[in-house]
Amino acid sequence: MAFRTVVIKNRCKLEYSMNYLVCRGDNETRINIDEVSLLIIQNVGVSMTAALLSRLMEAKIPVIFCDVKSNPQGELLAYQGTHDAYNKIKTQMGWMLSTKGLLWQRIIKEKIKNQARNLNFYHKEGADSLRKLESIVSPGDKENQEGHAARVYFSSCFGSNFQRSDHDVQTNIYLNYGYSILLSAISREIKSFGYLTELGIHHIGATNRFNLSCDLIEPLRPYVDSYVLGEKVNTENFKETYISMLSNKVVFDGSCMFLDNAIHNYVQSCLIALKQNKVEEVKFVNYELP
Repeated sequence: MAFRTVVIKNRCKLEYSMNYLVCRGDNETRINIDEVSLLIIQNVGVSMTAALLSRLMEAKIPVIFCDVKSNPQGELLAYQGTHDAYNKIKTQMGWMLSTKGLLWQRIIKEKIKNQARNLNFYHKEGADSLRKLESIVSPGDKENQEGHAARVYFSSCFGSNFQRSDHDVQTNIYLNYGYSILLSAISREIKSFGYLTELGIHHIGATNRFNLSCDLIEPLRPYVDSYVLGEKVNTENFKETYISMLSNKVVFDGSCMFLDNAIHNYVQSCLIALKQNKVEEVKFVNYELP
């Protein structure tokens, strides 16, 4: 399985040659396409050939394009991930409402559990309140315990005046960058299995191309948060730190593996559960706090 996250920071030309990504700048660098799991273009002065873009899509490698401030702005994904994508999409459109509700319940319970774990680990107040909210999450979370938990959680983490909607706050810049890295990895896996990222189980944004990705990312958001709570990121290192996060060792279904590989297994677990109506068999990623 591919293991490299490649970040292009300087102005250069990217080409394709004999299954290699070729970077021509002050020096020439060659990277085997089969080793690349994610490509991030941080410099708007980078040019890419159509041949390279086509090969990256064929290899199901997502490409994240950043703006002039080096913040993620958009993403390139292939239309289809498998030869039987049509059948997968038909299956996706037929997922049972009750099954989607049960999976969303499990996802939100896992998310709130991880939020409570953060508060406890970093000696913040509110962990007991979150555990109570976790215990009463219903199928589909119709009472929006997720929202109630978020208010308690973020106020305890970053102060009562903190607002997730304030994108100019440095804390939100850190969080949003980390979330974008995870979202891209999850989107890649959904596409590779032949499903649509647009059709979610809870998120239904008409202009959101990644509704399903936004559903499945929820239990992993507290992992990104923990880097801020543990003061592991700052203005100088947060991009590199969050990119390297995908190479961290975590545990999935009793086995130790890279987070990137665990995301593959987690997404597969959710998709199988939705297809077979066996939500109780979904496995989540377990990680140590930094």
